[in-house]
Amino acid sequence: MIRKIIKIDAEKCNGCGLCAKACHESAIVMVDGKAKLIRDDYCDGLGNCLPVCPTGAITFEEREAAAFDEAAVKANQEQETVEKAAQEPLPCGCPGTHAKAIKREEAAQPVEASLQASVSQLNQWPVQIKLVPVNAPYFNNAHLLIAADCSAFANGDFHNRFMKNKITLIGCPKLDSTDYSEKLTEIIAKNNIKSVTVVRMEVPCCGGIEQAVIAALKNSGKFLPWQVFTLSTGGEILEG
Repeated sequence: MIRKIIKIDAEKCNGCGLCAKACHESAIVMVDGKAKLIRDDYCDGLGNCLPVCPTGAITFEEREAAAFDEAAVKANQEQETVEKAAQEPLPCGCPGTHAKAIKREEAAQPVEASLQASVSQLNQWPVQIKLVPVNAPYFNNAHLLIAADCSAFANGDFHNRFMKNKITLIGCPKLDSTDYSEKLTEIIAKNNIKSVTVVRMEVPCCGGIEQAVIAALKNSGKFLPWQVFTLSTGGEILEG
């Protein structure tokens, strides 16, 4: 199809990279110190890159080009998010903290209750609130479980009762010298979260994780279904 699309004059390009940063669709990359349009279908033809170019190397032209593919751009952005999260320096420097989704398939045949209880329901990695990337793709349309890290050890059916079909985040407000509410606010505000479930222990220090979630829901400006479960130190559900 004939459509309006950007054109980059390599001779005028000074390699500053401002156009690549301004292109939200990642249609422009820097190659050998010069800006280059890598895919026609990533260019929406709106020209956000034009005003930031200091040398006037970018102009519009009308030519035969593939139609703008919004779905392809979105898929590429999600992949870049995962790759960026994997490359970012991590607090402990451990490769095991790299972000990833865990795909689980439903069993084709009925599973005995004793075996079903042993099947993990974890759907992503990492799980620590401090380590999880704010814009991880698995947060899209997610039901969040935000739990005190002791709770999974206290309740024997924790995976099936609380974790199944949810994205799990854990933390301990007594051991972590950080305010969870700030990061949880970002996660809720920047992603399409469907609901939030909090699981805490009956001990007073666990109140910090509940209060962090309440603050995050309030600060995010979103109204989401949410519920709090309180467990005894023996693992029984006391409230919820």
